[in-house]
Amino acid sequence: MFRSLAYLIALAVFISVTACAPTSTPTNVPQVLAVESFLADIAQNVAGNRLKVDTLIPLGTDPHGFEPTPADVRRVADSQVLIVNGAGLEEFLEKLLANAGGKRLVIEAAAGLKSRETQPGEKVETRAEHHHEGDPHFWLDPNNVIKYVENIRDGLSQADPAGAATYRANADAYIAQLKQLDAWIVEQVKMIPPERRLLVTNHVSFGYFADRYGFKIIGTILPSASTGTAPSAQQLAALVNQIKTHKAKAIFLETGTNPQLAKQIAQETGIQVIVGLHTHSLTDAKGSAPTYIEMIKSNVKTIVDALK
Repeated sequence: MFRSLAYLIALAVFISVTACAPTSTPTNVPQVLAVESFLADIAQNVAGNRLKVDTLIPLGTDPHGFEPTPADVRRVADSQVLIVNGAGLEEFLEKLLANAGGKRLVIEAAAGLKSRETQPGEKVETRAEHHHEGDPHFWLDPNNVIKYVENIRDGLSQADPAGAATYRANADAYIAQLKQLDAWIVEQVKMIPPERRLLVTNHVSFGYFADRYGFKIIGTILPSASTGTAPSAQQLAALVNQIKTHKAKAIFLETGTNPQLAKQIAQETGIQVIVGLHTHSLTDAKGSAPTYIEMIKSNVKTIVDALK
């Protein structure tokens, strides 16, 4: 009798634990690696609980200057799916893939998006080793990320056909969030008088954001879509002139940027230097940009607070 009672108790505990256990990730799904942390977050929203998306570049690292280590090459070699921004952002990609060898599906998130036309007064230079012209920072306009989501959805469905319905449903849900984010930004920007919607940034990166939300790019400290360039004395003098002419209110710097040149320009023009924009990387969970959506919200709050 006691043994029967013990058996029933053990069985009840087993059933209870089993019922409460979380749904496990399928074991036959591909190993997915995204180059940048914001891409990994976007892709994870599409993947949901079906698979885990890992990040290649560490948090806080600028992809423009990223140099893969042998360990990074091994991680790419072990992946079945690699998600990249594309449009020339990852200058190291061709060499990295050659060193990794093997075969994998490469999903270019920005595929199908057209590089923006520079506006009057803007000038975009590219380094000699760039194989593209224009601005690859499509993701700073959430509307472009809808295309990212569609490309990632289609790529994951190709790599894992059994999960296609899951990826489609998750993509639809995340696209709805991106549309809500866009509407929120529009409302926030209304707090800035149109004549004060002037942006001076460290390098050419906020063009898509500016085009969508009615800002004018006055100039950039680095005259390139890459951070691996240096301005000439003439270029800095021209930027100072632009700031004075248009009466811009602030220079906005990304996290990790050396502020020396910005401070020098600020002294000559009397404007403020605002730090803390997140462009190429998320933060950890305790930071202000742990997800792509929070990254964009943080940037918008920073810009609006400085210019309104």
